[in-house]
Amino acid sequence: MRIIFLGPPGSGKGTQAHLISSKYNIPNISTGMMLRQSLTKSPHQSHNIQKNIINAMHTGNLVNDAFIVQLMNTRINKNDCCNGFLLDGFPRTILQAEFMKKYKIFVNYVIEFVISDSIVIDRITGRRIHIDSGRTYHIQFNPPKICGLDDITGESLTTRKDDCEQAIRKRLNNYYQHTEPVLDYYRNESKSKKTQYFSINGNRKITEIYEELISLLIEK
Repeated sequence: MRIIFLGPPGSGKGTQAHLISSKYNIPNISTGMMLRQSLTKSPHQSHNIQKNIINAMHTGNLVNDAFIVQLMNTRINKNDCCNGFLLDGFPRTILQAEFMKKYKIFVNYVIEFVISDSIVIDRITGRRIHIDSGRTYHIQFNPPKICGLDDITGESLTTRKDDCEQAIRKRLNNYYQHTEPVLDYYRNESKSKKTQYFSINGNRKITEIYEELISLLIEK
């Protein structure tokens, strides 16, 4: 089972990715999480690469295609991906999608999360994250059991520096400019019947979205 979740930031991809990867026992691979971990776990990488990652995280810009594809290809070739994987928000550009095909990385499902900009902003500004695991919470919609602490480890949650409204709007603009063409790319790929493409309403409750995803992955 090889799955891609696409949609604007704050559309619920991350929350559903954790649920689906847990249910089907496949790794949940988020480029954002990979980039943040690369800053802490690979401190000796070049200054230019670090600067590019930090700039993207703080401003909402995209990271260099060649670097992110190399990072993703390395990750997908690890042993835990042999039975499948879930890509959360990747590929984000046509070039990344074409690199996937070049590297013979094929997927069974592409699922688009559709959501309004106003809800995206409300969701992201209230988001809290456990950095090491990628678990996400929301101060209103999905709060942790203890305020400010991860439910499983009890470690402190954090607010990403790019979870401010200015950066969110920049990320939305980047999504519409660069990633929406990727949706058309996969809609066209779905004509071959090898990849199935679905759009779902991301404005609903977490449980409603999860139930629809399960039905799509089981029935199709």
